[in-house]
Amino acid sequence: MSVTGSPASSVWSADQIGRVAAPLREQVVTLVRDAILGFRLQPGQRLVERELVEQLGVSRATVREVLRQLAVEGLVTVVPQRGAIVTALTPDDAADLYEMRASLEALAVQRFVQRATPDQVAALRAAVAEIERTADAADPQDQLYAKDRFYEVLLAGSGSRPLQETLAGLQARVRLLRATSLAVPGRPREAAAELRAVVDAVEAGDADAASAACARHIQNAASTALARLHS
Repeated sequence: MSVTGSPASSVWSADQIGRVAAPLREQVVTLVRDAILGFRLQPGQRLVERELVEQLGVSRATVREVLRQLAVEGLVTVVPQRGAIVTALTPDDAADLYEMRASLEALAVQRFVQRATPDQVAALRAAVAEIERTADAADPQDQLYAKDRFYEVLLAGSGSRPLQETLAGLQARVRLLRATSLAVPGRPREAAAELRAVVDAVEAGDADAASAACARHIQNAASTALARLHS
């Protein structure tokens, strides 16, 4: 999955900047982040400051700030003597992240069953419906945003600040893995069915079943992503 080289101009264009009411740096961060998560920028690909400045029409200082932000998120890696590259997770890194997710998210589901309000349970069901709706979407970002919403509701309903803070620190790399697994044909539909099973157990008030369904979902995602990373 690793590709070397520099960003192609077809990845983005300068006229994408300034279309929304957000600070310039935030717009560029979003643009580059989405290109990484959508695999328009490939793992291992070089991010050359000069080319980014020319292609995005922003200052070198802005590009450096953006690359620093994405490095903090784990989506960009700065390599001595080489500069910034798109992070390429190794299979071992991915396996560790999935094991961490399985433990943390299973606990989050248990806490959600114990602490969530009826409105939050309804919001979780609505989030799964959106995941199902976007399962066949042409733009993978639609799928990622739907999954983001599911986990946003789940963590809010868990009522656990430590869980929220710990998972927030993993969020970017988790999204990179999520994008990897969802890129496999058929996986988005499977994921939607697995998360529907989680919500069914949540609505039944069965914390153990909901936690087990969550663990199965992550195990299946891990199998899919790790097979892709090994290919």
